[in-house]
Amino acid sequence: MSSRVVRRRTDLAEFLRAVRARLQPSQVGLPEGGRRRTPGLRRQEVAQLAAVSVEWYVRLEQGRVGTPGAAVLDALARALRLSPSERRHLHLIGRGEAPAGPQVCAPIHDSLRVLLDGMPLLPGYVMDFRLDVLAHNAAAAALFGADFGTGGADNIARLLFLSPRMRESQLDWERVARETVGNLRANLAAHRDDARLLALIAELRDGSPEFATWWHDHTVQERAHGTKRVRHPVAGELALCYDVLATLEGSGQRLVAVTPVDPASDRALRTLMADHAASLAGPGVHPIVAA
Repeated sequence: MSSRVVRRRTDLAEFLRAVRARLQPSQVGLPEGGRRRTPGLRRQEVAQLAAVSVEWYVRLEQGRVGTPGAAVLDALARALRLSPSERRHLHLIGRGEAPAGPQVCAPIHDSLRVLLDGMPLLPGYVMDFRLDVLAHNAAAAALFGADFGTGGADNIARLLFLSPRMRESQLDWERVARETVGNLRANLAAHRDDARLLALIAELRDGSPEFATWWHDHTVQERAHGTKRVRHPVAGELALCYDVLATLEGSGQRLVAVTPVDPASDRALRTLMADHAASLAGPGVHPIVAA
């Protein structure tokens, strides 16, 4: 048996145990059934809900079952009340159906650079599946700092977990950081052999106790939309919305656009961007060349 198959079976077993432990019987219409030695559902309860044998499910959680069928994985996803992102993750680690191996991001198209440059009032940037910043506009630099997208500030996850300045500015840091961990885990399932992604995760596990803790709870989340509060040294507190949009199919690139949530944030953001634009001497988009 190859090491890759063993690793996938181990990941599947750990994921199933983690999601089973967080689910209470009342959430799936089952009685509590007296005192439980461990939190969450019992294995036999999951097997009952998924209409599989208890013996088979026990072996699955022990990593001693071959590749499960798609229908069985869907039954487990329903039994464990998985979200769409978690269901996709279950299939990725259970069957390896998503494209695997390293993926090289396509070059940033000129049209995308023009789009970024044409958003002078709205911070925007392009990132890949590693959360590396590939390009950003002047508004993003005004909001996140002049070094955004360069050097040690060229990766969103690294910034969130290893930059004290970024951590202090994010008033919803824990929620946003947890989402980021879930995003990286989902991306890893599709890019298991990407050396740079694995190195980033190892760096964050070593450098951040919070990341190490949250990584082990097997949270899976694919971010597409959300809100957060940011404290800027000049503009003050801002309520912002972010939307994550796919750019080129198969490229792994995502465009992140940041917009104000309320009129006060809109006014503060406009003032910040106007002041920053006045101080700029060059174009607003700064591409980052991937190593």
